[in-house]
Amino acid sequence: MRFGICAPLEAASAVREAGWDFVEENVQALLQGTLPDDQWTGMDRAKATSLPVPAANCLVPADLKITGPDADSHALRAYMQCVVRRAAEVNISTLVFGSGGARNVPDGFGRDQARNQIITFAKMAAPIAKQNDITLVVEHLNKGECNIINSLTEAMTYVRAVAHPNFQCLLDSYHFWLENETLVSLRESIRAIRHVHLADTEGRVAPGESGKSDYKPIFRILKELNYRGLISVESPPFSEAAIRATGARVLEFIKRQWAEA
Repeated sequence: MRFGICAPLEAASAVREAGWDFVEENVQALLQGTLPDDQWTGMDRAKATSLPVPAANCLVPADLKITGPDADSHALRAYMQCVVRRAAEVNISTLVFGSGGARNVPDGFGRDQARNQIITFAKMAAPIAKQNDITLVVEHLNKGECNIINSLTEAMTYVRAVAHPNFQCLLDSYHFWLENETLVSLRESIRAIRHVHLADTEGRVAPGESGKSDYKPIFRILKELNYRGLISVESPPFSEAAIRATGARVLEFIKRQWAEA
C-alpha cells in the first residue's frame, strides 16, 4: 500500500523525510490546462521533485463550466486533451474529478439536464484518459461544497452510466462522514474505488490529529476486497511546516489503523 499527501511539489522533501511514498498535486497548479505549452511550467517542477506524483486533484477549474447554460463542450474537450496529455508526461496515472465549482448546478437549472451534462463530459473524457493510461475518479463532495454528486451512492450512478473502465470512483472519508454515509454504501461501491482521500471531519485535519476519527471500519472493507490503490491525506491545513512537525506521526497512525483493521 502506498500512502501520500496532497501538497505542492515543493513540499516533497518534507513529505519524503516523514516517510511517505508520494505527493498528490493540484491539476490547476501542476498541469495548467488553460495555458499553452510554451507557458506550462509543470514539467520543470515535476522533474525537480524528490517523490513521484501519481495523482492530481481539482481536475476542472471553476470557470470552465460542466453544467448549466455556459457549459462549452468544445472547450472542455480541448482542456481535457491538454491536461491528460500533460498528466501522462509527468507520470500521473490518476486524476480526481471533484471540481465542485465546475460541476455545481446553477440556480434554476434542471438537475436532470445537469446530470446529463456531467455524464456527457465523462463519456468524452474517459476515452482520452484511456489513450494515456490514466484513470479518472469521480469524487463525492459534501453539500456545503457542491450541490451534485454528494455521496458514494450517487457517484456510482455516474460510474454505471458512463460505463467505461477509465472512469471510476474515489472514496473520501471527510465527505463520507460529513454526509453520514453508511458502510453499506462503501461496500456496494468498493469494486469501483480506485483512489482514497483521508481527513478527519473535525476541522478537516490530518488523520488522527483530531482524536475523533476511527478509520478501521473503512479500512476493513478496503482490505476485504483487496484494495491496492493509492491512499492520500487531503487536509488543506496540512502545510509543509505541519508535515515536518507531524507528518511521521500521521503516517504511523494511518499504518496502525490499516494493520488493525
